[in-house]
Amino acid sequence: MLFLVRMDVRIPHDLPAEQVNEIKAREKAYSQDLQRDGRWKSIWRVVGEYANYSVFDVASNDELHQLLQGLPLFPYMQIAVTPLAQHPSAI
Repeated sequence: MLFLVRMDVRIPHDLPAEQVNEIKAREKAYSQDLQRDGRWKSIWRVVGEYANYSVFDVASNDELHQLLQGLPLFPYMQIAVTPLAQHPSAI
């Protein structure tokens, strides 16, 4: 199942820089593992924002939910999920 996911990150300004850097390092490792195994198909920055659009290919809604909840930045994110279906004009 394919999903388009928008993630907007809102890290509190009073979070210590050392903690923020540690969270971002874990986030990068986690996301790259998911990209390597094929479940996180692509990731694109939104220009001028701390946000991204990503495409996930997972077996179920529940699997996507678990993956998103596992993101180290999850507590600081607003996430919108759009299920995708094949378009009849696609070649």
